[in-house]
Formats: sequence, structure tokens, C-alpha cells
Amino acid sequence: MSPLGRELAPGERILWSGQPRQGVTLRGSDALMIPFSLLWGGFAFFWEWSVLNSDAPALFALWGIPFVMVGVYIIFGRFFVEAWQRSRTYYAVTDERILIVDGLFNTTVRSVSLRTLTDMSLSERSDGEGTIYFGPSTLPMTVRSFSGWPGMKDRMGPLFDRIASARSVRNLIQGAQKALLK
Repeated sequence: MSPLGRELAPGERILWSGQPRQGVTLRGSDALMIPFSLLWGGFAFFWEWSVLNSDAPALFALWGIPFVMVGVYIIFGRFFVEAWQRSRTYYAVTDERILIVDGLFNTTVRSVSLRTLTDMSLSERSDGEGTIYFGPSTLPMTVRSFSGWPGMKDRMGPLFDRIASARSVRNLIQGAQKALLK
């Protein structure tokens, strides 16, 4: 049984289901993050290399290790962690709610009732791929593009991230809401 099927209430029907775009991808925020990560990582690697090739105390070499590890993560690792996150994320629109099942190590289930959903916004690319945000957000759109960072999705609220035909899904949700409220 799919991760979504286990979460359905008796009689609840799935109207749409999907996953975010799969694989390693770039986001708009990477225009800023890639140069920053290269500067950070370059400095950390240079520091560690300089310390290891000098008579500096061992504490200096130990001091640089966490910075090198962070550098490796922000240069390369974050892309693979986000891809793994997206591979374990499932979305559904049912006749009653929005359902999001995800989690790297533990399964997290979030749902938003269609009856109480008041705010919904769409960020769409020219190819139709987009992100649907559910509920009000205090974060500006520029910060929302950092959704691949660990823990950031919790601050942004529920969303369908990088789904194909996002506008059609948003229209389906609006139709399901109207059907519920009749």
C-alpha cells in the first residue's frame, strides 16, 4: 500500500496524487548559494590545507574540520539530501483535504482541511511546474525558494513543492472546495 493510502479515512477518495520533481535539481536560490558555498568551502579547505602543511598546533586542524564538513555539505551534499527528501515525499488532494506524507527517517503526515483552507498561492514556471503554498506565510517568496534546506519546510507551512501542472492541481483543489461547501 502506498504511503498515501495508509493515511486515508474510511470513504475518503483521492482526486489527485503526485510527487515533487525527482532527482538533483537547481532552484533560483542557488544563484546566491552556489557562489557562497564555493567561497565558504574554498576558505575552509584552504584553512585546513594550510594548517596541515605547517607547524600549527593540532587544535587548529581540529578547529577546521567542522567548517570543511559544512563546506562539503553546502557545495555538494545539500543537492543529494534534497533529492532524497523529494523522493520520499508524496502529495494528495482528496475529497476532504490536502495530504502531505514525507520524512527522511521518520514519516511525517500533514493535512489541511479543504473546508478551512483560506489562503493558497501558486508560484509557477513557464513549463507549468510550480509550487502551491497552503495557508498564510510570513516568509517572503525569496525565502520560500530555500525550501530544500533542512527544517525550512516546517517554517513555511504545508506546500506541494515542484509539481507538474501546478495550475491544474490548484484549480482541482478550488473545485473540490466548492463541491464541499455546497
